[in-house]
Amino acid sequence: MINPSAQGWIDKFLSKYYSQNSPYPYDSKDFYCRTRDTGYIYGHVVRIDTHENLPIGKWTSEEVSKVALFNSLFGIYQLTEKQPSKEHFILLALKFYDSLHSSGFSFLKKILPHESPSTKLEKIINERVQTNENIFIKNFSHLVTNALLFIDVLAFQNFLLQEELNKNYIQKIEETIVGLISLALNAKTSKTNYDDLLIKLFETSVRYTKFSNKKVESLRVLNLDSLQTNLEKYYLLDLAAMAIWTDRIMDAKESEFLHELGDLLALDQNYIMESLFTLDSFITANKKDIPFFNYSNPIKHFYDQTTQSVVTLITRNKKRLQKELSESKELLILLALSTQRELDTQEKKKVRKQLLDVCKTIPSLTIFLLPGGSLLLPILIKFIPKILPSSFNENLDS
Repeated sequence: MINPSAQGWIDKFLSKYYSQNSPYPYDSKDFYCRTRDTGYIYGHVVRIDTHENLPIGKWTSEEVSKVALFNSLFGIYQLTEKQPSKEHFILLALKFYDSLHSSGFSFLKKILPHESPSTKLEKIINERVQTNENIFIKNFSHLVTNALLFIDVLAFQNFLLQEELNKNYIQKIEETIVGLISLALNAKTSKTNYDDLLIKLFETSVRYTKFSNKKVESLRVLNLDSLQTNLEKYYLLDLAAMAIWTDRIMDAKESEFLHELGDLLALDQNYIMESLFTLDSFITANKKDIPFFNYSNPIKHFYDQTTQSVVTLITRNKKRLQKELSESKELLILLALSTQRELDTQEKKKVRKQLLDVCKTIPSLTIFLLPGGSLLLPILIKFIPKILPSSFNENLDS
């Protein structure tokens, strides 16, 4: 058995489930469809696409995500390289993530120089799939975070084709995804106040992009012509379909939006219908195991559940939080102001930065530093005044 939480799982995985130099016998479309069938694109992996059956029933969701990411990276490598080898793949994957690190991304902090290449890659992948799932069990926040892991696969393919990392590639993909999700939700006939929350969840789950407040008005503004591969197009279509499918209803306006998107992506109409059918079939088959689809308004449920979880965290860490906050006079003043008026953009940035610095010092609150965690900061800010002493508002007079 493979234990994805024990050192050496990559070598064992490659040795047991792949023969040397055995590339996938199919093209990029088949690779994508087979990957999608595992649930990887949807953020809920139900199996690993390997030559032999790989039992994953006793694995945690995080362990499944690690192996799924590794397997997908290896799959795209085999499709791209003319003479693939396991050793070469690991070295290229390390070079790829090292390029991300040199661009300002901290994947390699825990790696030691003397470790083997496969051990180094295990640590990187372990960091890459960290989500806030362990804190917010039975909600869907990890669904979005995991669904976005396919961006690594697209970026790795771009890296292999260009033989270097295009520093703007991932940022452009992420900007396109968030803009597309916003447009897809806007295309829904029945909108709720919680649709914006889903957009924000995507925004805070991406890892390489800082967003402006500028709204995307139409599909054509997204400049989809800049997409370079069919894998990118297939992925964008599926993400848009997922966003629209949150209520399990597809009306004429929503269908028209997806077909317009498909036309702009130059995808065959039959493929668009196949994509929608596959999504519906996957959700129907796995609905009971995906909390996101178990509620009439899953986004509202997420907000309610996470609010309660944040309140619990604050209460448990009340004394430590009070101590840390008392040492940041400017933060206290801004938090006090926030109870009386709307903070301006600059003030909000200061609160966010200083509050994240406080969270770094309290282990239980590092949840706010994880992908998607910053989405919860407004909830944290809202409840902080309730745990502070009565002298709190006196800061305004300082």
